[in-house]
Amino acid sequence: MFPLLTPITRNIIILNVIIYILSNFIFPQMYDYLVAYFPLAPQFKSWQIITHMFMHAGIMHIAFNMITFASFGPVLENVLKEKKFLILYFLSGLGAFVLHSLWLYFEMVSTQQIIDARMLGASGAIFGVIAGFTALYPDAKMYIMFIPFPIKAKVLLPIAIIGSLYFGITGGGGNVAHFAHIGGAVVGYFLVKYWGSNRYRIN
Repeated sequence: MFPLLTPITRNIIILNVIIYILSNFIFPQMYDYLVAYFPLAPQFKSWQIITHMFMHAGIMHIAFNMITFASFGPVLENVLKEKKFLILYFLSGLGAFVLHSLWLYFEMVSTQQIIDARMLGASGAIFGVIAGFTALYPDAKMYIMFIPFPIKAKVLLPIAIIGSLYFGITGGGGNVAHFAHIGGAVVGYFLVKYWGSNRYRIN
């Protein structure tokens, strides 16, 4: 089903599963410390910009994220090698946190209400991995649920970003940090493009 799991991809998945088990079944109080709060909220701690990437709300949340990561991660890790792949993953996660927080700040200014939202999950970082894959293999054909025909990566990624932008602005699509997905995708795509330039060519 998946390409052979590469070391960084495998270790990130293992770490996510371990933290999911600990936070959901053994130490539920971990949520208050490791999810990411809005930076102006009193509950915000600096380490949350990293730890939120390893927190998940339920079994479907972590399962979908890890299956997606296992599908794209090894390909990108083999091309970028371990150091660049780690940089891509965590910078995409940080980009997700930044854009999500900026949107919350905009909402706070617009509504004059204090924002008390929490952000968690690896989705932003994984969107960066998918976007990086798209930057390298724009014509790769992919299948997604409920669509019986393949779609090229260079078509699917813009659709996903436009959908995230629409649901993020309208507030639809459930309790999902849509702007985090956009932030992760933008960082991942342009970082791989940057590395692929003549000065920083990917070998």
